Parts: sequence; C-alpha cells; structure tokens
Amino acid sequence: MTVLAAGKRSSGYSGVRRFSLARFGGRWLSPVILLLLWELGSRSGLIPERTLAAPSAVIGTLAQMLLSGELPSNLLVSFARVAVGLLIGVGLGLGLGLVSGLSRTGELAVDPLMQIKRTIPVLALTPLFIVWFGIGETPKIALIAFAAVFPVYLNLYSGIRGVDLRLLDAAKSFGLSRWEQIWHVILPSALPSLLVGLRYALSVAILVLVVAEQINASAGLGYLINNARDFMRTDIIVVCLMVYAILGLGADWLVRAIEARALIWRPSIVEQ
Repeated sequence: MTVLAAGKRSSGYSGVRRFSLARFGGRWLSPVILLLLWELGSRSGLIPERTLAAPSAVIGTLAQMLLSGELPSNLLVSFARVAVGLLIGVGLGLGLGLVSGLSRTGELAVDPLMQIKRTIPVLALTPLFIVWFGIGETPKIALIAFAAVFPVYLNLYSGIRGVDLRLLDAAKSFGLSRWEQIWHVILPSALPSLLVGLRYALSVAILVLVVAEQINASAGLGYLINNARDFMRTDIIVVCLMVYAILGLGADWLVRAIEARALIWRPSIVEQ
C-alpha cells in the first residue's frame, strides 16, 4: 500500500510538472526569452544597431520588404537557382547510385570517382567554376548541383546494397526476372535510404546557395545581403537569414511529407 501511494504521489507530481511546462510554453519558452533579451539589449544600447538590429526593427523591415515586393522577387530568383541545381544534382545522384549499386562493374567505375569527389570541399571549387563558367548563373547552379550529388548517391548506393538477401531469394522463388526484382524489391527497400539522402541534399543545397549567391549576383537573397553589408543594414541581413532558414525548414517538411506518403507500408517504431 505504501509503495502504491508513493507511486501515485510520484505520478501526480510528474503530471503537475508536465502540465506546468506546457502551460509556460514548453519548447517555445527559451526562444521567446532569447528574443526578449535581444530586444532588451538593443533598446538599452548594449547591442548597437550597427552590430545587430533589434527584433522589432527586423520585423518592420520584413513587412516593408514584403509590401514593396523586393523580398518576393529576389526570393523567386534564389528559389529558381536552388531548384535547378537540385534537379541536376539529384538526377545525377540517382543515376550514379543505381549504376554503382546494381552492378559490380558499375561500382568499380563510379564509386572511386565519387569517393574522390567526397573529399573535395564544394566551396573550394568556387574559383575554378568561375574560371570555367564565368560569373553568371552557371557557376551558382553548378555549385549547388555538385553539392547535392553525393548525399543522394551515397544513401541510394547504401540502400541498394543493404537489401535483405532473403527478400531477393523469395522474389527469385516466385519467378521474378532481374528487372522485376529491381522494381518490386530492391528499389522499394532502398527508398527509405534514398529519402534520407534527399533530405541531406536539400539541406546542403540551401547552405551552398548562401555562398553561391555571393558570386556577382544581381538578384536573389545573396544580392540583398551584399547590398545590406555595404550599407551596414543588419536588419536586412537578418531578414534574409530568416528566409534561408525558412527555406531549409520547408525543404525538410517537403521530404517528410513525401516520406509519409511513400513509406506508408513501413511499420513505425514510434507508433508502436
């Protein structure tokens, strides 16, 4: 009886504690406190405006840029760059991953080159890409594509090579041809790994976009940041950084939505 009573008291205490955390904001509590301290430091002069604009100033600048159309127009330019770069990079990663994962000869031909590519920092290629492609849109898109290739390739290759051999044996016993095994067994089994690679590719593409848009950009978020740097407009810089962050979160949400639909057949440990 004593143990049961103690258990009830413990359970009730933890319930009150969980309720109090939810009541006071839970996961949003620390970000809100950080914003309040940031605003307080800016208004009191501890954080100079030229060093970092106050959150209220950032929100005002964001509203002004939205109403004037300056932010949406430049955002569309950045979105087009990252979309084209991702389309090229993900396409190459898929093709190379299939060639290397499904064939021993393909692995010998492709994987050593991809491992060499992995050891080369993407951003270190910026001067070389400028020499090759000039200072227009091509080097920006090429950098994004080059960065997006390897995460897709590596995860697809790993997913294909990690297929359970018992599934392949079962497929053979049912008389499936090689192409039917690939379509019905290998690719569905490798899909979770491919989606992980796609998520990494999207994140890397957003990061590389930040640097790529510093290459003589005449439009885009990087162009806005460069101009804001020249005029010491930290509020505009923070607004653009917020947009970059939102792009990254949106890309991750998109992959999660695709994963929820494409992998509906897979049992989830969380649900259990």
